[in-house]
Formats: sequence, C-alpha cells, structure tokens
Amino acid sequence: MVRTEKSELHNVRVESITPLDPPSEYWRRFPSSDAIKQQVAGHRRQVEDILDGRDERMLLIVGPCSIHDPEVGLEYAKRLSVLAKDVEDRILVAMRVYFEKPRTTVGWKGYINDPHLNGTYDVKEGMARARQFLIEVCETGLPTATEFLEPFAPQYFGDLVTWGAIGARTTESQTHRLMASGLSMPIGFKNGTGGTVEIAVDGIMAARAEHVFLGIDDDGVASVVRTKGNPAGHLILRGGKTGPNYDAKSVAAAQKMLQDRGLEPNLIVDCSHGNSNKDHKRQKTVFNELIERRAANKGLVGLMLESNLNEGSQTLGEPSELEYGVSITDACIGWDETDELVRSAYGKLGA
Repeated sequence: MVRTEKSELHNVRVESITPLDPPSEYWRRFPSSDAIKQQVAGHRRQVEDILDGRDERMLLIVGPCSIHDPEVGLEYAKRLSVLAKDVEDRILVAMRVYFEKPRTTVGWKGYINDPHLNGTYDVKEGMARARQFLIEVCETGLPTATEFLEPFAPQYFGDLVTWGAIGARTTESQTHRLMASGLSMPIGFKNGTGGTVEIAVDGIMAARAEHVFLGIDDDGVASVVRTKGNPAGHLILRGGKTGPNYDAKSVAAAQKMLQDRGLEPNLIVDCSHGNSNKDHKRQKTVFNELIERRAANKGLVGLMLESNLNEGSQTLGEPSELEYGVSITDACIGWDETDELVRSAYGKLGA
C-alpha cells in the first residue's frame, strides 16, 4: 500500500511513502544456515585478531566497486574463493559486496535502491536480492565486506556481513557513528573526501562509546536503541582531494594520531579512490608499494582493491546492453590482474 496523504504542512515535498516489510520477514524468507552463522562469527573474530595484531596475516578486501549484476557477482565470488583458499595462511581475503552507493550529487545509488537499474526504485526487491546474494557469497566460504549507508539496512542483512565500512562522505555523520557503535562486526572509518584523517579517528572514538538513538527493531517497529559501543573500529586511508595518503609519511602521521588517542596504530589502506587518483590502473602500483613496505610496518594490517571480472567501467544505460562483468560505478582492475597481484603478494609476504 502506497500512502499519498497530503496537507499544507506535512509531507509537502513527499511524493509517496511505501511500507517496507520488517527485517524478521526477510530473515524468514532468506534464512541463514547454522553453518553460515558459525562461519561469519569465526571470520569476524579473525578480522578482529588481525586488527589487534594477534593474527599476523594481512586482511585484503577485494571485489567490485558495487554489485549490479548478481550473476557477475557470484561468478567473481566463486573465483575469489579458490584464490582465497590458496593464500589463506598469509592473507585473509574478504569480498567487497557493496549494495549502497553514496553520491556527491546524483546518480545510481546502488542495488538495494534500484535493483532493476532503470529508475523504478524497487527497494523491497532490492533488499530481498541483497540478502539472497550475501547468503550465496557466504556459501562459497568467503567473508563479506560492505559499506553501510542507510541506518536501517544492517537490521536486514548485517548478520551476513563480516566487515563493514563507514564511507568518506559519512564518516563525520553523527547518525553513522551512532549506528557503528551498535554494529556487530568490525567497522572501518574512511578519511573524509577532502583527505582529513582526524574526522575518521574522531568517528572511531565516538563509535567506541555507548549511545542511544532512534532505530527499528527486528519487527520494523520504531525504537530507542541503546548500544554498548564498538571496540573494533579502525582507520582506512583512501586519499582525498588533497591527493594520496598511502605514502610512508602520511601513514606514519596517521598511526601517530591513533596512538595519541590511545588506539592501536593499525590501519587499512584503500588502493583505489584518492590513493590511485581515481585511475584504476594505478591500483597495482599502490598495492605493490604497500606490500613491499609491510615488512617494516606491521601496522599496515589490511589493503583494499576494486576489482571485477573485466577491467574498466561503463556508463549505466539500457540494462540489457551492459557489458558483462564491467563496473557501472568506479573503474576496476580485471580478474587476471587481481589474481596476479594477490599471488605475488602472497610470495612477498612469506619472504
């Protein structure tokens, strides 16, 4: 049922309001198996151990900039699961499964918002497909990684996510810091789009505290949510308008800032976005340099790569005419290059 009630004072600029089924209904339709529940819990512990330095493996978060075609995404997951098993003693590989895309102005806002890629905004179907896809990825044995944008979204599929991020556009948002304080998985805070690291560190500190905010319960009822605080918050360097920040000096400055706030000097570096100057071909250079430096700086606990079956990106047009395996958001490196980079890193990390 779509509500279209209008008045001179209330919902003046709202076209319609469509009820969304509660999280419990999506869990019923797309249940998580006991095996997946144990797997996700185990992967979360492994990520936390890496972040805290108890596990000397490197965390690698790799995958498409965004999921827009589940067939492509699942083929990628199956390939990645094989690679992940081959390197698991030195690298914990998690797949990027990004359904929500923040926008500076306008544009396609992700698979949940518009799963048909045609401006019909079938969010009910998008949420269902997102949960179903996460289950399929988990069934390959991979940990999943995503960015949380809509504050209610974690209630619908957070139980299937190993690692989460608060993006550069929302890292200073109080709403997202409060949300992160109650999330059940480790959460990375990216530095701001301008390159400022301090706001991300502030976000980590805020998320560690207890908070009270407005949210929904499992039945979708508006509720007062009281959190315990999330001790697994950490920093992600992704560069910004001021340029890259993966160089040794920038990393050292970020680590000192963490230590000065009483936090472990461990962080993740995103090889894409500002650190590659938005040139996907430069991800390889950034990645290899950081792998070389990791031996001297164990605080570089993780890296991020944007990768898809095929290289580059394409403009979203008629869905039936899209090229298979090519991103419709940020340009990505292709699978062959991804496989080569990860296997090369595996050898270097064991040297």
